[in-house]
Amino acid sequence: MADQNILTFKRIEKKYMIRPEIYEELRRRMEPYMQVDEYGLSTIANIYYDTDNFDLIRTSLEKPVYKEKLRLRSYGTPKDKTKVFVEIKKKYDGVVYKRRVKMPLQTAVHFLEEGIYPSEEDCQILHEIDYFLKYYHPKPKLMLAYDRIAMFGKQDPSFRLTFDEKIRSRWHDLDLRHGTDGVELLPPGTHLMEVKINGAMPLWLSSILTDLEIYPVSFSKYGEIYKLKCSNNNQGGAKS
Repeated sequence: MADQNILTFKRIEKKYMIRPEIYEELRRRMEPYMQVDEYGLSTIANIYYDTDNFDLIRTSLEKPVYKEKLRLRSYGTPKDKTKVFVEIKKKYDGVVYKRRVKMPLQTAVHFLEEGIYPSEEDCQILHEIDYFLKYYHPKPKLMLAYDRIAMFGKQDPSFRLTFDEKIRSRWHDLDLRHGTDGVELLPPGTHLMEVKINGAMPLWLSSILTDLEIYPVSFSKYGEIYKLKCSNNNQGGAKS
Protein backbone atom coordinates (compact mmCIF):
# COMPACT_ATOMS: atom_id res chain seq x y z
CA MET A 1 0.00 0.00 0.00
CA ALA A 2 1.29 3.42 -0.92
CA ASP A 3 2.25 5.56 2.04
CA GLN A 4 -0.03 8.41 0.96
CA ASN A 5 -3.01 6.14 1.63
CA ILE A 6 -2.12 5.78 5.32
CA LEU A 7 -2.66 8.65 7.72
CA THR A 8 -2.20 8.95 11.46
CA PHE A 9 -2.91 11.90 13.75
CA LYS A 10 -2.24 12.62 17.39
CA ARG A 11 -3.55 15.87 18.82
CA ILE A 12 -5.80 17.63 21.28
CA GLU A 13 -9.13 18.80 19.93
CA LYS A 14 -11.10 21.59 21.59
CA LYS A 15 -14.66 22.37 20.49
CA TYR A 16 -16.63 25.59 20.61
CA MET A 17 -20.22 26.34 19.65
CA ILE A 18 -20.32 29.53 17.59
CA ARG A 19 -23.61 31.42 17.58
CA PRO A 20 -24.74 32.98 14.28
CA GLU A 21 -24.49 36.54 15.61
CA ILE A 22 -20.76 36.27 16.38
CA TYR A 23 -19.56 33.98 13.58
CA GLU A 24 -18.70 36.71 11.08
CA GLU A 25 -16.94 38.79 13.73
CA LEU A 26 -14.87 35.78 14.78
CA ARG A 27 -13.87 35.08 11.17
CA ARG A 28 -12.96 38.74 10.67
CA ARG A 29 -10.67 38.75 13.69
CA MET A 30 -9.02 35.51 12.58
CA GLU A 31 -8.22 36.78 9.11
CA PRO A 32 -4.69 38.10 9.90
CA TYR A 33 -3.69 34.71 11.31
CA MET A 34 -5.58 31.97 9.47
CA GLN A 35 -5.91 30.88 5.83
CA VAL A 36 -8.73 28.78 4.37
CA ASP A 37 -7.26 25.61 2.89
CA GLU A 38 -7.29 24.76 -0.82
CA TYR A 39 -10.62 22.90 -0.64
CA GLY A 40 -12.65 25.84 0.65
CA LEU A 41 -16.13 24.78 1.76
CA SER A 42 -16.46 21.00 1.45
CA THR A 43 -19.03 18.41 2.43
CA ILE A 44 -17.92 15.53 4.64
CA ALA A 45 -20.08 12.43 4.93
CA ASN A 46 -19.63 9.59 7.41
CA ILE A 47 -21.13 6.22 8.17
CA TYR A 48 -20.69 5.39 11.85
CA TYR A 49 -20.42 1.74 12.82
CA ASP A 50 -21.60 0.43 16.16
CA THR A 51 -22.92 -2.70 17.83
CA ASP A 52 -26.59 -3.67 17.80
CA ASN A 53 -26.92 -2.14 21.27
CA PHE A 54 -24.91 1.00 20.44
CA ASP A 55 -22.22 -0.03 22.93
CA LEU A 56 -19.53 2.20 21.41
CA ILE A 57 -21.44 5.48 21.61
CA ARG A 58 -23.02 4.61 24.95
CA THR A 59 -19.57 3.98 26.40
CA SER A 60 -18.27 7.19 24.84
CA LEU A 61 -21.04 9.26 26.45
CA GLU A 62 -19.96 7.98 29.86
CA LYS A 63 -16.67 9.88 29.30
CA PRO A 64 -14.24 7.08 30.10
CA VAL A 65 -10.48 7.57 30.07
CA TYR A 66 -10.33 5.54 26.85
CA LYS A 67 -12.89 5.32 24.07
CA GLU A 68 -12.92 4.46 20.38
CA LYS A 69 -15.16 4.59 17.33
CA LEU A 70 -15.15 3.40 13.74
CA ARG A 71 -16.37 5.32 10.72
CA LEU A 72 -16.28 5.39 6.95
CA ARG A 73 -15.65 8.89 5.58
CA SER A 74 -15.94 10.50 2.18
CA TYR A 75 -15.49 14.01 0.90
CA GLY A 76 -18.56 14.70 -1.18
CA THR A 77 -20.83 11.96 -2.52
CA PRO A 78 -18.67 9.05 -3.69
CA LYS A 79 -19.10 6.34 -6.29
CA ASP A 80 -17.96 2.72 -6.05
CA LYS A 81 -14.38 3.45 -7.10
CA THR A 82 -14.02 6.77 -5.26
CA LYS A 83 -11.30 6.67 -2.60
CA VAL A 84 -12.71 6.99 0.92
CA PHE A 85 -11.28 6.69 4.42
CA VAL A 86 -11.80 3.86 6.89
CA GLU A 87 -10.93 5.42 10.23
CA ILE A 88 -10.53 4.39 13.83
CA LYS A 89 -10.70 7.35 16.18
CA LYS A 90 -9.45 6.81 19.71
CA LYS A 91 -9.30 9.16 22.66
CA TYR A 92 -7.13 8.48 25.68
CA ASP A 93 -6.76 10.88 28.60
CA GLY A 94 -7.90 13.82 26.47
CA VAL A 95 -5.61 13.12 23.50
CA VAL A 96 -7.16 12.15 20.16
CA TYR A 97 -5.54 9.50 17.98
CA LYS A 98 -6.80 8.98 14.45
CA ARG A 99 -5.64 6.09 12.32
CA ARG A 100 -7.11 5.81 8.88
CA VAL A 101 -6.50 4.19 5.54
CA LYS A 102 -7.75 5.12 2.07
CA MET A 103 -9.34 2.67 -0.34
CA PRO A 104 -12.13 2.53 -2.95
CA LEU A 105 -15.63 2.76 -1.47
CA GLN A 106 -16.66 -0.65 -2.75
CA THR A 107 -13.58 -2.27 -1.21
CA ALA A 108 -14.21 -0.49 2.09
CA VAL A 109 -17.83 -1.62 2.29
CA HIS A 110 -16.89 -5.22 1.51
CA PHE A 111 -14.28 -5.07 4.27
CA LEU A 112 -16.44 -3.41 6.92
CA GLU A 113 -19.72 -5.17 6.26
CA GLU A 114 -18.74 -8.53 4.80
CA GLY A 115 -15.36 -9.12 6.41
CA ILE A 116 -13.55 -9.33 3.06
CA TYR A 117 -10.02 -8.23 3.88
CA PRO A 118 -8.50 -6.05 1.12
CA SER A 119 -5.79 -8.57 0.29
CA GLU A 120 -4.14 -6.38 -2.33
CA GLU A 121 -3.45 -3.81 0.37
CA ASP A 122 -1.82 -4.40 3.73
CA CYS A 123 -0.64 -2.24 6.63
CA GLN A 124 -0.72 -2.12 10.41
CA ILE A 125 -3.81 0.10 10.46
CA LEU A 126 -5.76 -2.44 8.41
CA HIS A 127 -4.83 -5.12 10.93
CA GLU A 128 -6.10 -2.89 13.74
CA ILE A 129 -9.37 -2.27 11.93
CA ASP A 130 -9.73 -5.99 11.23
CA TYR A 131 -9.26 -6.73 14.93
CA PHE A 132 -11.85 -4.04 15.78
CA LEU A 133 -14.37 -5.65 13.41
CA LYS A 134 -13.84 -9.13 14.82
CA TYR A 135 -14.04 -7.89 18.41
CA TYR A 136 -17.14 -5.66 18.18
CA HIS A 137 -18.93 -7.04 15.09
CA PRO A 138 -20.18 -3.51 14.31
CA LYS A 139 -22.79 -2.63 11.72
CA PRO A 140 -23.57 0.64 9.90
CA LYS A 141 -25.79 2.68 12.20
CA LEU A 142 -25.79 6.34 11.21
CA MET A 143 -25.10 8.61 8.25
CA LEU A 144 -23.71 11.89 9.53
CA ALA A 145 -22.68 14.78 7.28
CA TYR A 146 -21.75 18.44 7.55
CA ASP A 147 -20.32 21.28 5.52
CA ARG A 148 -16.81 22.23 6.62
CA ILE A 149 -14.41 25.10 6.19
CA ALA A 150 -10.88 24.04 7.20
CA MET A 151 -8.20 26.62 8.00
CA PHE A 152 -4.50 26.57 8.82
CA GLY A 153 -2.15 29.07 10.43
CA LYS A 154 -0.39 31.54 8.14
CA GLN A 155 2.75 31.47 10.27
CA ASP A 156 2.32 27.92 11.58
CA PRO A 157 0.63 25.67 8.98
CA SER A 158 0.53 22.80 11.48
CA PHE A 159 -2.06 24.72 13.49
CA ARG A 160 -5.50 23.91 12.13
CA LEU A 161 -9.11 24.61 12.94
CA THR A 162 -12.41 23.84 11.28
CA PHE A 163 -15.93 25.26 11.17
CA ASP A 164 -18.74 22.75 10.68
CA GLU A 165 -22.30 23.81 9.85
CA LYS A 166 -25.52 22.09 8.76
CA ILE A 167 -24.70 18.98 10.77
CA ARG A 168 -27.27 16.49 9.51
CA SER A 169 -27.98 12.81 9.87
CA ARG A 170 -30.24 9.91 9.06
CA TRP A 171 -30.68 6.48 10.63
CA HIS A 172 -31.84 4.86 7.39
CA ASP A 173 -30.40 4.52 3.87
CA LEU A 174 -26.84 4.11 5.18
CA ASP A 175 -25.06 4.37 1.84
CA LEU A 176 -22.64 7.21 1.11
CA ARG A 177 -23.51 7.00 -2.58
CA HIS A 178 -27.02 8.22 -1.80
CA GLY A 179 -26.06 11.75 -0.80
CA THR A 180 -26.10 13.66 2.47
CA ASP A 181 -29.72 14.57 3.07
CA GLY A 182 -30.72 14.33 6.71
CA VAL A 183 -32.22 16.01 9.73
CA GLU A 184 -30.22 19.02 10.93
CA LEU A 185 -28.95 18.97 14.51
CA LEU A 186 -28.19 22.64 15.26
CA PRO A 187 -30.13 25.89 14.74
CA PRO A 188 -29.54 27.55 11.33
CA GLY A 189 -26.30 29.53 11.15
CA THR A 190 -24.71 27.81 14.15
CA HIS A 191 -21.17 26.50 13.63
CA LEU A 192 -19.16 23.97 15.57
CA MET A 193 -15.54 25.13 15.68
CA GLU A 194 -12.86 22.52 16.36
CA VAL A 195 -9.36 23.68 17.26
CA LYS A 196 -6.73 21.02 16.60
CA ILE A 197 -3.51 21.58 18.51
CA ASN A 198 -0.36 19.66 19.33
CA GLY A 199 0.66 21.95 22.16
CA ALA A 200 -0.54 25.25 23.58
CA MET A 201 -3.24 27.28 21.90
CA PRO A 202 -1.94 30.47 20.21
CA LEU A 203 -2.25 33.52 22.42
CA TRP A 204 -3.98 35.54 19.70
CA LEU A 205 -6.77 32.95 19.52
CA SER A 206 -7.14 32.73 23.29
CA SER A 207 -7.50 36.51 23.37
CA ILE A 208 -10.16 36.56 20.65
CA LEU A 209 -12.17 33.77 22.27
CA THR A 210 -12.05 35.49 25.66
CA ASP A 211 -13.07 38.84 24.18
CA LEU A 212 -16.03 37.32 22.33
CA GLU A 213 -16.97 35.16 25.33
CA ILE A 214 -16.58 31.90 23.44
CA TYR A 215 -15.96 28.95 25.73
CA PRO A 216 -15.12 25.28 25.10
CA VAL A 217 -17.91 22.72 25.08
CA SER A 218 -18.07 18.96 25.37
CA PHE A 219 -19.79 17.93 22.16
CA SER A 220 -19.86 14.75 20.10
CA LYS A 221 -21.84 14.91 16.86
CA TYR A 222 -22.69 11.21 16.95
CA GLY A 223 -23.29 11.39 20.69
CA GLU A 224 -25.72 14.30 20.49
CA ILE A 225 -27.66 12.67 17.65
CA TYR A 226 -27.85 9.39 19.56
CA LYS A 227 -29.12 11.19 22.68
CA LEU A 228 -31.78 12.89 20.58
CA LYS A 229 -32.82 9.51 19.18
CA CYS A 230 -33.13 8.10 22.69
CA SER A 231 -35.17 11.10 23.78
CA ASN A 232 -37.52 10.70 20.83
CA ASN A 233 -37.87 7.00 21.55
CA ASN A 234 -38.81 7.75 25.16
CA GLN A 235 -41.45 10.19 23.93
CA GLY A 236 -42.76 7.72 21.38
CA GLY A 237 -41.84 9.97 18.47
CA ALA A 238 -38.67 8.48 17.01
CA LYS A 239 -38.33 8.39 13.26
CA SER A 240 -36.03 5.99 11.43
